[in-house]
Amino acid sequence: MAPRAGLASLRRHPLLTAFGLLTLAIAVLVLLWDWNWFRGPVERFVERRTGRTIEIAGDLDVDLGWVPTISADDVTFGNAAWSKQPTMARAQRIEFDVELRPLFSRDVRIPSIRLDRPVLNLEVGPNRVGNWRFGEPGGMEPEFRRLAINQGKLAFLDAGRKTDIKLDVSSERNGKRGEAIPIEVSGGGRWQGNRFTVKGRAESPLALRDRDSPYRIDARASAGATHAHARGTLLDPLRLRDFDLKLALRGKDMEDLYPLIGIVTPPTPPYALDGRLTRDIDGGRTVWRYDGFTGTVGDSDLAGSAAVTTGGPRPFLRANLVSKRLDFDDLAGFIGKAPRAGGSETTNPELAAKAAREQASARVLPDTPYKLDRLRAMDADVRLKAQRINAPSLPLDDMDAHLFIDAGVLRLDPLNFGVAGGNVRSTIRMDARESPIRTRARIAARGLELSQLLPNVELARDAVGRVGGDIALTGNGNSIARMLATSDGDVALGMGRGQISNLLMELAGLDIAEALKFLLTKDRKVPVRCAFGDFSVRDGVMTSRALAFDTSDTIIVGNGTVDLRDETLDLRLRPRPKDRSLFAFRSPLLLDGTFKDPRFRPDLKRVGLRGAIALTLANIAPPAALLATIELGPGKDSNCGGRYAE
Repeated sequence: MAPRAGLASLRRHPLLTAFGLLTLAIAVLVLLWDWNWFRGPVERFVERRTGRTIEIAGDLDVDLGWVPTISADDVTFGNAAWSKQPTMARAQRIEFDVELRPLFSRDVRIPSIRLDRPVLNLEVGPNRVGNWRFGEPGGMEPEFRRLAINQGKLAFLDAGRKTDIKLDVSSERNGKRGEAIPIEVSGGGRWQGNRFTVKGRAESPLALRDRDSPYRIDARASAGATHAHARGTLLDPLRLRDFDLKLALRGKDMEDLYPLIGIVTPPTPPYALDGRLTRDIDGGRTVWRYDGFTGTVGDSDLAGSAAVTTGGPRPFLRANLVSKRLDFDDLAGFIGKAPRAGGSETTNPELAAKAAREQASARVLPDTPYKLDRLRAMDADVRLKAQRINAPSLPLDDMDAHLFIDAGVLRLDPLNFGVAGGNVRSTIRMDARESPIRTRARIAARGLELSQLLPNVELARDAVGRVGGDIALTGNGNSIARMLATSDGDVALGMGRGQISNLLMELAGLDIAEALKFLLTKDRKVPVRCAFGDFSVRDGVMTSRALAFDTSDTIIVGNGTVDLRDETLDLRLRPRPKDRSLFAFRSPLLLDGTFKDPRFRPDLKRVGLRGAIALTLANIAPPAALLATIELGPGKDSNCGGRYAE
């Protein structure tokens, strides 16, 4: 009777009966349901959309609610068919939330995604196509709001450009709830074949999608002895546009920048610069700008702006540089020498070793070859102005240099120095399109004060006179030494009227009696009529055409050669005092030896031979081309040489 009564009761209440059965069915379904049943359909769906395999080897689970949480363990995503690495991405666990209501309007909102031990392998393959390019464009794009990464790893491989980078990536632990969590990055690898390390902090990768909001970074990278610190914002970083960073660069040698970023510089002492880095893209050309930078190179300060344009036949560097105080030997790398080392001089171990070798060498002229591939690798338009120059052994005041490089042809036009109260103006052209380099130099000196040219000569400190002249040389060679060793041209230097220590002239004339007299009493100044040297240069040998120094007391005439090939001197100077001192030697003076170790001595073999100093007036006439560069002035003594008897 009881079963019949129960059935009757169910018939009397069909709705309640249906609800009860549905509730029972749901309870049984919940108790028996396994979300892993959906692993296969999910894997097939992703493969159809992306063309890549995906495998969920662990559990797939869903916590239901208006914002359900979906989690999957041990997930692997396949790589491009051309890659040797079968896996593009994997994670020990993926967990993300999905808002249900926006799905009805075909919007996919992921308020939070959490990745545990994810690994992402990015790679550039054939035809410069990345393995992150897959599937068909279009469809619904999910909107991510918060990403948390625990012990992630990112790898990037570009074998064609010798780049292999591996990074550890994790979200900051103190990220604020509801906000995108910044990430911390560390690692390194090879960039264009050069080892480097990097460590820094950046906004959440999700912020990369917001092109209207700056993406902030603060990162430090090192490649060998080169160190960079970038901090600031990237606008639209996914397309690498609109950089706005403060970038500090420092290293032991600016020449190390060439393999890293393609900028060609000569060897330099250690440097440290800090400025603003931006990037503009115009069609196929990209311009990197380094504006308002300040810093030091060696013992010199340096400031200015620079821009590098890529996308043409060669990178093009345009720079406007200023130094308030330039330590002149910091420019030694431009001519193939090393800056001074020791004491308080700033240098690096390699340049210090090179300076030691140069000091021990018997040669003076720089013989380090220029690197032809680098002279041809970049075009340039660089202006450098130095307001003050520190050069203890040289009377340099300031400098204005304008460097051009165009398809392997280098020009310095102008290369001007303020020297000893006057100026030296030069134009230099080096054609490196073929080897050896073909060089042409034109140098003009005007108004150089004699006393400033000889600051370390006590007897010349009160000298008066202005020096001028012209140098025109052409030569073939891949170093300064080889260029000069093959050079042809002309060298002419001269001085007009002035005055000089009589003691100096008496010593030059080897008049012992007069020299002793001035040493024991008081020196006096004697007028200088002129001084000049005129040389022809053929195949690296300077041969005198005219060489003389004429004062009211003494005439010195000379001849001989200066060999630029083996750096030797062979000059004979014949002094003749104009007084009749019995103690005046009648011997020539010899200037010989090497550039490194010159010797100035009397030719004792010819002492007393009056015929050895017989002079003709024609021998002491200055060349006509030199007259325009020196100030002879009016008056009787302006006649340079004149009648010897006068």
